[in-house]
Amino acid sequence: MTKNTFKEIKIDERGFYGEFGGAYVPEMLHRNVEELQKCYLDILNDAEFQKEFRDLLKNYVGRATPLYHAKRLSEKYNTRIFLKREDLCHTGAHKVNNTIGQILLAKRLGKKRIIAETGAGQHGVATATVCALMGMECLVYMGEVDIARQAPNVARMKMLGTKVVPALSGSRTLKDATNEAIRDWLSNPEDTHYIIGSVVGPHPYPDLVARLQSVISEEMLEQMPIQTGQKLPDVVMACVGGGSNAAGAFYHFINEPSVRLIAAEAAGLGVNSGETAATITLGKSGILHGSKSFLIQTDDGQIVEPYSISAGLDYPGVGPLHAHLAATGRADYLPVTDDEAMKSVIELSRLEGIIPALESAHAFALLEKCTFKPDDVVAICLSGRGDKDLQTYMKHLEI
Repeated sequence: MTKNTFKEIKIDERGFYGEFGGAYVPEMLHRNVEELQKCYLDILNDAEFQKEFRDLLKNYVGRATPLYHAKRLSEKYNTRIFLKREDLCHTGAHKVNNTIGQILLAKRLGKKRIIAETGAGQHGVATATVCALMGMECLVYMGEVDIARQAPNVARMKMLGTKVVPALSGSRTLKDATNEAIRDWLSNPEDTHYIIGSVVGPHPYPDLVARLQSVISEEMLEQMPIQTGQKLPDVVMACVGGGSNAAGAFYHFINEPSVRLIAAEAAGLGVNSGETAATITLGKSGILHGSKSFLIQTDDGQIVEPYSISAGLDYPGVGPLHAHLAATGRADYLPVTDDEAMKSVIELSRLEGIIPALESAHAFALLEKCTFKPDDVVAICLSGRGDKDLQTYMKHLEI
């Protein structure tokens, strides 16, 4: 399929979804951001771009990913549960959908050097992968804490020829890695493209990443009638940190009011514990990393260090699209604790023979928190596989 199938989600010319979004960047970055703003839609909608993008998704990434009927899980929860198997993508997660598109965009912009940030390491691996594929220099910034707890992904990035640079400030996790990547981009505005890994950052990144990840729900639309006998799911669920897999899974259903959209955010040790990343539950409007969204912050506007056992969800903000969906009531965002996510890891592993990423496990914990009818079709985005988290699982579960 080579035709343009990017469906429009309402965003204004300044990059706002309602009151959230925009581009709040230092003067030195205006040129970079404005360059992207002016050309990203023309590039994405170009027939040659679409042809190359779709070919790589099919023949390199391995799309379309299956929509799998999880029969034993369905029996337990007395409903019809289907898993969108993003864990079967090359590199093991949905992140590669975005990096394939952005590396093609960077080539068309004449960039020679790629930088990225990563938390769980999946976006870092996906970025390192496409840079190796295209023969481009790659630096990935990663918090020192995350480097320790995501060692397999660090090794993969190094195998692919990428330099992994530790972020040593703050909590030494995803927020701090993002800060370091932005500093690099400030110092190297001419030849460097920053591949942001989620639907965060200044406009046009939230829209750009959402469009590239929308292949997830695009495929679900095609698979639903075949797998379920109905045109649309009744419920779509996903986990949210910055929110790229949820944006992709929700994208083509946002304007379908009959489809319930439910996302899980990381509650860590509990919403009121002080050790949490439940951004929408606790957050207030503010500006971080170039856009306006919900942030976990103090009364005087200082960012609160987030916590989650999951390296990919411990971000103090959320993408502006998700802030808009939450503020308007279009989607529900429910907190899931570390322990609830761990319970879901064991459940999915032993009922379906699938070991999920810790991030994805948060979405499966929603099955205990929501009520479904027996004939509902519940689609869950299984955003990544759990290889990278086995050390954490063994330690936490005393395996």
